[in-house]
Amino acid sequence: MIVTVEIENLFFKYKGQNDYILRGVNLRANKGEVLAIVGLSGNGKSTICYTLNGIVPNTLKGDMKGSVKILGNQVRDMNISELATIIGVVFQDPDTQLFSPTVEDEIAFGPENLCLIREEMEKRVEKVLKLTGMEAYRYENPNNLSGGEKQLIALGAVLSLEPEILVFDEAMAQIDDKGKKRIKSVIKRLKENGKTIIMIDHDFNNLDIADRVVLLKDGRIYDFKGEL
Repeated sequence: MIVTVEIENLFFKYKGQNDYILRGVNLRANKGEVLAIVGLSGNGKSTICYTLNGIVPNTLKGDMKGSVKILGNQVRDMNISELATIIGVVFQDPDTQLFSPTVEDEIAFGPENLCLIREEMEKRVEKVLKLTGMEAYRYENPNNLSGGEKQLIALGAVLSLEPEILVFDEAMAQIDDKGKKRIKSVIKRLKENGKTIIMIDHDFNNLDIADRVVLLKDGRIYDFKGEL
């Protein structure tokens, strides 16, 4: 079993705060696993997400202790652009991630910034559109799409960078049941392709596809016993 995410004895408090929001977090995720992290609001679920993609402590400053490894490499030794090709994050509100005039442009933005050749960019766009089932919307303006469709495009933009690890940070909070079903279908396919999926959520109806559920409470990770 290949460990893709490894957090050991992680402590973190934001700049200007007296108390640590993370107080000795230990967590592992394996290749091809769908791992769900649950917990009440304000317990640090999103902070864990930010430590994985380097936003903490590179952009959001604070006091950080412990180890966060992605594919065996310390996140603190990697830059944000490097991490973006390894771990992708889909956030709660897709409107904060979408800014291009067409779906095609949105998905191609990441590969274009990697300076990939046009043939490779085209290949990735077509692959992502097929995976997300959004081929028919290729030339649509994302602003004209439903919430669920926007979230699929936000996911597609992340997938175009071909990361090995995907984090869904409350990604189904603002979409209807139909949209959730489509997102879950894509997650299942990603799992089949060997991707590591971390779902951060508080709605257990969204976590029926998880292989394992852990609880974040009082700054620490526990095996989930059925109550928050």
